[in-house]
Amino acid sequence: MTQYLFTPSAAMSLPVRGLDARFPINRLFFVGRNYHAHAVEMGRPVDKSVERPFYFTKAPQTLTLSGATVAYPPETRNYHFEMEMVVAIGQAGFRVKAEDAHTLIYGYGAGLDMTRRDLQLVARDKGRPWDLGKDVEQSSVCSEIVPMQGVVIENGAIALEVNGQTKQSSNVDKLIWNIRELIADLSLFYHLQPGDLIYTGTPEGVGPVVSGDQISGRVEGVAEVALTVGAPA
Repeated sequence: MTQYLFTPSAAMSLPVRGLDARFPINRLFFVGRNYHAHAVEMGRPVDKSVERPFYFTKAPQTLTLSGATVAYPPETRNYHFEMEMVVAIGQAGFRVKAEDAHTLIYGYGAGLDMTRRDLQLVARDKGRPWDLGKDVEQSSVCSEIVPMQGVVIENGAIALEVNGQTKQSSNVDKLIWNIRELIADLSLFYHLQPGDLIYTGTPEGVGPVVSGDQISGRVEGVAEVALTVGAPA
């Protein structure tokens, strides 16, 4: 039996709708600027004809279950919400063809990519990694996983409200790179594994929150996600 100097962190997991078994988390992948209107509002328009998707990762330990209250994070004055549809990978795959991408899909969730926007933009403009802006404790929020094995979602409203006021409202049919394209492209760089989550990008309307704000969002036909922003850490 392996002995450790201290108790290792528990494995991260999410509940699965309709099952007692939980979905164990392997890695968290995030797609940057995957809705045209959001790319424009961030000052970085995307031309799909000459560009490929780009990605960043967050530590699995940043995963937070929908419904939680999380502290307003330190070292930021501009903490933003980003509403996203999340794809849960259930089968291993490497160099997967787009037409076969559905075979890797276990299901979907509704997620939030919470972001220290001020730190992200400073890093972006200086050509530095985004880690301090994106890889934030408790910043990868996700609903339960909804099993939809082999289903490729191509249409459905995606929306978010803060304190009941609509901030984001779009449709996943506006993804620049669709689910098949994302899985195929990402699998050129990584051996995708069961337990990987892919946050597929956020539509326009991202903005700041403050302590006490109530965030609620949804992906039509999938799930809802909620978060309360607590007092500063």
